[in-house]
Amino acid sequence: MIKREAILHIPLSQYAFANTESNLTIRLRTARNDVARVILWYGDRVPPSDPSHFIPVQMDKIMSAGLFDYFDATFETPFERVCYYFQLIGEEETLYHYAEQTEEIPPRESDDCYQYPYIRREELGWEPRWFQEAIVYNIFPDSFVSEKEEMNAAGGKIPWERGIQLESRLGGTINSIREKLGYIQELGFNCIYLNPIFTAGAYHKYDLLDYFHISPNLGTDEDFRHLVKEAHHRGMRIIIDGVFNHCSWYFSKFDDVVKNGAKSQYADWFYRLEHPVIRSEKRGEKPRYSCFAYSQKMPKWNTSNPDVRAYFMEVCRYWLKEFGIDGWRLDVANEVDREFWREFKRVSRASNPQSVLIGEVWESAETWLNGDMFDSTMNYSFRRICLDFFGQGKIGTEVFHDRVVKMLLRYRTSSLRVQLNLLDSHDVNRFLSDCQGDENRFKLAEVFLFTSPGIPCVFYGDELGMDGDTESALRGPMPWKRAGLGYSDFFRRLIALRKQNPVLTYGRFRLVRKNEAGLYIFSRSDEEEELIICLNNSAEEFDISADLQGGELLMQEGCSDRILGGMGYAILRRDLGQGGK
Repeated sequence: MIKREAILHIPLSQYAFANTESNLTIRLRTARNDVARVILWYGDRVPPSDPSHFIPVQMDKIMSAGLFDYFDATFETPFERVCYYFQLIGEEETLYHYAEQTEEIPPRESDDCYQYPYIRREELGWEPRWFQEAIVYNIFPDSFVSEKEEMNAAGGKIPWERGIQLESRLGGTINSIREKLGYIQELGFNCIYLNPIFTAGAYHKYDLLDYFHISPNLGTDEDFRHLVKEAHHRGMRIIIDGVFNHCSWYFSKFDDVVKNGAKSQYADWFYRLEHPVIRSEKRGEKPRYSCFAYSQKMPKWNTSNPDVRAYFMEVCRYWLKEFGIDGWRLDVANEVDREFWREFKRVSRASNPQSVLIGEVWESAETWLNGDMFDSTMNYSFRRICLDFFGQGKIGTEVFHDRVVKMLLRYRTSSLRVQLNLLDSHDVNRFLSDCQGDENRFKLAEVFLFTSPGIPCVFYGDELGMDGDTESALRGPMPWKRAGLGYSDFFRRLIALRKQNPVLTYGRFRLVRKNEAGLYIFSRSDEEEELIICLNNSAEEFDISADLQGGELLMQEGCSDRILGGMGYAILRRDLGQGGK
C-alpha cells in the first residue's frame, strides 16, 4: 500500500515554480521505493468551457535519499493559469493527490486541484548570465597584502575625522588587489567579491563610519574606480560588501543621538533605542539600543524608517552608477526588514539591470529567494555538509547524499544555480585546517565544490594552501611565498573544467552510485553531454571501469586502469548527442 503520510507537495514553493512565462516545474515527494510511477495531470484553471481538459505529463524520479523519493516534471504549458493533480501508481493501488488530500478517485472539479493562479513575469527568478557562470574569488582587503607590504608590516592606525582612528592590521589596499588582477585572472576567476571597503574604524571594516568613501587606509575612491575599470577591461566582475544592518557607534548620525538625545533628528534612525544613549565599554553592560550580535560598538539601523531607507537607496545607486560595481553581498541580510530589501532590489536593478544581490543567510533561505529580494545567498549548508563528509569523516555516504539531496531540492532551479557555494570565508576556519591539513580531503571537497550546482566561491589563499583556525590566522596575510608550493595548478584545472563544460553550470544532478565504504559517483548532464564525477572518500580501492566506459577522462588523481585509489577522484566526459545513454 502507498504510504499516504509520506506524500508531500507544497504549491507556490520549491515544489511548484515557473521558469518562464510558459514553463513550470512541479515536484512531489513520496516514500522511498513506494510508488512505481507518478503522472501529473494539468489543465486550464479557468477554462472557457467545463469540464477542464487535463493533460498528462510523466514525472521523473529525480532523486532518492533517506526515507523519500522525489519526482519532478518540467514542461511547457499553453495556460497562464494552471490547475493540477497527481496520479500515483503503486504495485497494489493507484491514488490521486490534490489539494492536501489523497483519494482513490481523481478530483471532480478543477477547484479541487492544486492551483498555480497566474504565471506572472514579475515573480520569475532572473539572474544575469554572467552571474550564473561566475567563479568567485573572495578577498579580505586588509589581508590581501603584496609582498612589499607584508615585508614592511604596513598595519597600524591613521587619524580620520573627530579624532577617530582607522585601523589596519596587515596593510592590504585596493591597489594591492589591482596589482594582482593578472594573477587572479590567470587562475581563471571571473568575479571578485570584496569584504567591506568603506570607511570604518576596525581592520575588518564592518563598523561603518562613511558609506560614500573608500576607507583611507585601504586607498582612495579613485583607486577603487581604477580597480573596477581594469577588472571590467579583463572581463571580470566586482561585488562589494554592503553593511546595512549596523554601523559604528561613532557614525555621525549615532554620534548626534548620543549628544542630543531625543531631540536628535536621527533618534528614530536606530533600532529599539532608549534615552539616554551612553557609549559604555564596560564588559557585560547591556546597551540601550539594539546592535549587531552583542557588539555594543555596532548599533543596529532602523531600516523601516523611511529616511534611513532613502539614505541607503542612495548608497546603492551611488556605487552602482558612479563606480560601476556589479552587485552587492549583503551582510546580516536576514536581520533587515524585507520591505527594505524589496526596495533595494528595485533600485539596484534600475541602476544596473545586470546587477546582483547576494544575501548573507546562514540557514535555509527559501523565503528570501522568491525573486523580489535576493538573487542568491551564501550557502553555508554546502560547507557544513562537505566538512562533515570530506573534511572530518563524521558522516557516511548515505547521510552525505541525504543532506545533499535536501540542499539541492531546497530551492527553485534558478536560485539553486546561483547559490554561492563555499568551503570557507572570513567567518569560519580555513577548510584545510578543519581537515587537519589533509590535502586529499581538501581536494575532494574542492572537486565537489566545482562540480556541484551553484557558484563556486574560493576564499583568497586557499589556492596557496592557506590554513588557519583563529581569527588572525584565517584572515592572515596572502602567502605569496607558497605560490609554487600550493594548489594553484589544481585550482587552475578545476576552473578550466568548469568553464569548458557548461553542463557543470546548467546541467542536471543525478546520483550514479554510492556505497557506504566511501565511494560517491554522480553526474551532471543535459541532452548533449554528461560528466561523471567519481569521489573516493576512503582508503579503499574501487573498480570504476563500468562507470567510466565510453568517454574521455578529463581530470583525475589516484585513478589508474580504471581503479580509483584511496582518497582519489576521476572526472569523465561522455557525449550523449551521438547515441549515448
